[in-house]
Amino acid sequence: MEYFNLPNMKALATLRAVVELGGVEEAGVRLHVGQPAVTKRLRSLDSSYGIALMQRKGRRLELTAAGERVYAYARLVLDHQSMLLDDLSFLRAGRNRLRLEVNTAIGEHLLPDLLLQFNDAHPEFQIESRMGYTRRIQTRLSTGLADLALLEQAPDNPEILVQKWLDDELLLVCGRGHPLWGSDLIPVDQLERLRYVLRESNSALRIDVDKALRDIGIRQLLIDMEVGSTDTIIEMINRGRHVSFLPRFAVGESLIDESLYHIKIQGLRIMRTLWIARTRANLDNKVAEAFIRLLRGG
Repeated sequence: MEYFNLPNMKALATLRAVVELGGVEEAGVRLHVGQPAVTKRLRSLDSSYGIALMQRKGRRLELTAAGERVYAYARLVLDHQSMLLDDLSFLRAGRNRLRLEVNTAIGEHLLPDLLLQFNDAHPEFQIESRMGYTRRIQTRLSTGLADLALLEQAPDNPEILVQKWLDDELLLVCGRGHPLWGSDLIPVDQLERLRYVLRESNSALRIDVDKALRDIGIRQLLIDMEVGSTDTIIEMINRGRHVSFLPRFAVGESLIDESLYHIKIQGLRIMRTLWIARTRANLDNKVAEAFIRLLRGG
């Protein structure tokens, strides 16, 4: 493989800045260099790849077809560089830190108490936590950018070890102003006549809901909105017009104080498991072991 004519990282960062900020002047301000330096870096990319990456149309620079491909590559390389720098920073910090990844619903409703409990029990340890989708978390685990994860779905990866954490149930809930407040069991076919605010389609919660409904022959719901936060959904259904499927752990207190109502469905309960996940290469992490003991009540 030839390495003598590869583009440098600064040139790729400059191309990305020009595209995303809208011009050479704006990119120069962000990168703290003059416009001639920005132009020189763009020309060096043309030279490296042997083809023009940008063309001028009127007063604006636009990507050529080749430039579109190099821009996509630049985003990928720079994002991975950022993750690598984070990883190296973690290694420099020593062995008393844990990089924890969690699904959004877990992060919003279960993680705060867990972090406070862990800090009380182990003030000598530090946890860096992030929220995200299962697929992204699985990638970060398998590439060594995360040490431990709390997930709503078990990853399908032989290098990632999972163990059961909690049982959970997805409940159909509504607010006080909804016609189904205080109702008895509703028939399954009524689900197709309700109006929903649900998590987005690539979330673990939504995947579980869609599968459970497909299993009983329901292919499509009347979804008015998809929202990336369970807290926001709870706020919205409290207004009374919509219903939603949400985790019991997220709505338990609202059911107790009767700000939400659990609508029971004849012949349908959506049960699932929450998981602890980590890689085989990370079995001797003392912070992870201490956090898992806390999770399991040890």
